[in-house]
This record gives sequence, structure tokens and C-alpha cells, in this order.
Amino acid sequence: MHRPASSMDRVRRVALIGLLALAACGRDRDKAFVDAAALTGGDAYAGREKAREYGCGSCHTIPGVPGAHALVGPPLEGIAGRMYIAGVLTNTPQHMMRWIMDPPAVDSATAMPNVGVTEKDARDIAAYLYTLTSGREPPR
Repeated sequence: MHRPASSMDRVRRVALIGLLALAACGRDRDKAFVDAAALTGGDAYAGREKAREYGCGSCHTIPGVPGAHALVGPPLEGIAGRMYIAGVLTNTPQHMMRWIMDPPAVDSATAMPNVGVTEKDARDIAAYLYTLTSGREPPR
């Protein structure tokens, strides 16, 4: 004989579904971060923090970076899927790092300053930016 589900059984089922959904999001995030690391040789988790430390959010909106909601420069959501960086470089990891380290060397007319980003930090920031594929914030 089948007994009706109790309210506690329903709560458990809903909780289990929620946990499975969160685990799936975590796998998507982890995969995006692992793929970006393989692409750039950087650490996307560190890159998110470095983007904050270097003040990238004072000019750009960057999903996932606390306080990065400015619109002086273009929003960086979906940057991984763009064809060009700064309108002049094809979007490759090497070009992304070059642009992050010394924008005026790439385009002397750019408003983006050279803020002294190291090669390692540029690699990490590029890794994070390559997780921004669809314009939505990557899961934390």
C-alpha cells in the first residue's frame, strides 16, 4: 500500500532538487574556470580578485567583480565571445594579456591607462575574462 507523502518528505525532495541544481552550477563554473586556465595558463579565481585590486571596475562593468559597475569603458560581460579586443586585436589569450598589461602600446589613442599590471596578473585577469562567455555573471 502506498502512503501519501508527508510534508517532511516534500521538504526533503525540494531540498534535494535545490542541492542538485547548485551542484550543477558549481560544475559549470568549475568547468569554465578550468577551461579558462587551460586557455591562458592563468588562475581565473585569482584574476577576478586582481581585476578588483587593479581597479578595473572603476571604468568597466565586470560581472562577478564586486563594485565593478562603471561605464567609462565598455562592459566586459561576454568578452570571451567577442571577435576583437579594443577594436584592434583579435581576441586571443596573448592579445588579451598584451592589452591588459599596456593598452597605450597597442593603441596610442586609447583612454585605457597602463596601470602596471604584471604578466602573471594579466594572465590571471585574462583567465577570468575568458569565463565571461554569455554576458551573465559566472556562479561564485
